[in-house]
Amino acid sequence: MTEHTWSYHPTSGYLDGVDLTGYKVEATDGDIGKVDKHSYEAGDAYLVVDTGVWIFGKEVLLPASTVIRIDADEEKVYLDATKEQIKNAPEFHRDNHLLDTGYRAELGTYYSTGGRGPYGGRIV
Repeated sequence: MTEHTWSYHPTSGYLDGVDLTGYKVEATDGDIGKVDKHSYEAGDAYLVVDTGVWIFGKEVLLPASTVIRIDADEEKVYLDATKEQIKNAPEFHRDNHLLDTGYRAELGTYYSTGGRGPYGGRIV
């Protein structure tokens, strides 16, 4: 099921209303960029990450469930995903990502458990 894909894990350290814009983002195998935009609405939380030169300036949308820890002192967000998994995620559509339910469903499947997506991340 993907219903928890768009929510922060209770153990992530996310505090309601905290602005993560500008925080560095770390995959399990290294830095992937900075938070360009985020939503913290309950059940619809995500990060838009600017990957810079890492994957040629590509932006990626990451559901909140990929965040395993937030360090406010270091201004870093740590993910439960490798660079390769993030690079292979469905392409980000900046202009219509909020309106395209098919895209959101595709991302939800990609980042869900149960082997349904190549990511297979843990969702609690």
